[in-house]
Amino acid sequence: MNDPLTDVMQEKIDNWQQAKDRRAVFLQCYRAMTANTLAAVADGRFQDPIWVAGLLNRFADYYFVALDAYDTGQSGASSVWQYTLDAARQKKANVLQHLFLGVNAHINYDLALTLYDVLHEEWPSLTPAERDGRYRDYCLINDIIAETIDQVQDEVVKRESPLLALVDWLGGRMDEFVVVEMLTGWREEVWRKGVEMVEAADDDGRATLRQSLEQSCLRRGQRILMT
Repeated sequence: MNDPLTDVMQEKIDNWQQAKDRRAVFLQCYRAMTANTLAAVADGRFQDPIWVAGLLNRFADYYFVALDAYDTGQSGASSVWQYTLDAARQKKANVLQHLFLGVNAHINYDLALTLYDVLHEEWPSLTPAERDGRYRDYCLINDIIAETIDQVQDEVVKRESPLLALVDWLGGRMDEFVVVEMLTGWREEVWRKGVEMVEAADDDGRATLRQSLEQSCLRRGQRILMT
């Protein structure tokens, strides 16, 4: 049985693929990783499955809010999402660039904000062991991402770009290893940024951290599009 969250994602994917909307590229990847993480929650792989499920749903909220703000012309979309979605609309990126632009915006920006949302109320009262448990559950998602890479290659990259699939075959497992290491490094940095926002002294300090994060993610997105 599908989860309501992944059902909503699939509906958007189907509509976007019919319309040849390049936003479907990232969302296919995101849906696969969400579905596999939810399966891991159901299988009891996490110490606190309720917390992980809450993290996943809050994380998705940021994505859908950014989409809605962009589609309706509101000012709610961050500059990093504006840049990412502009690239998809203008069709000026290849499949891998679309994937990494989306991953950059959603992991490096949205995930840090999500961590603040799900941690800031409970963080002061958590013991060191409980904080470590949160971090371990967070890191377990890295393993699930690694387990999903081949699925993304088969279901997204090979369908969208046979030439890139050939490059993947020639590269063997090395390219998957590099991607996993990069995403693991990004997510480690995001955990630190999220905790830094949780531990900021006041709202002004958090706002400054958020602005700095948004600008660094925008610069990273610009580098992705130039490669």
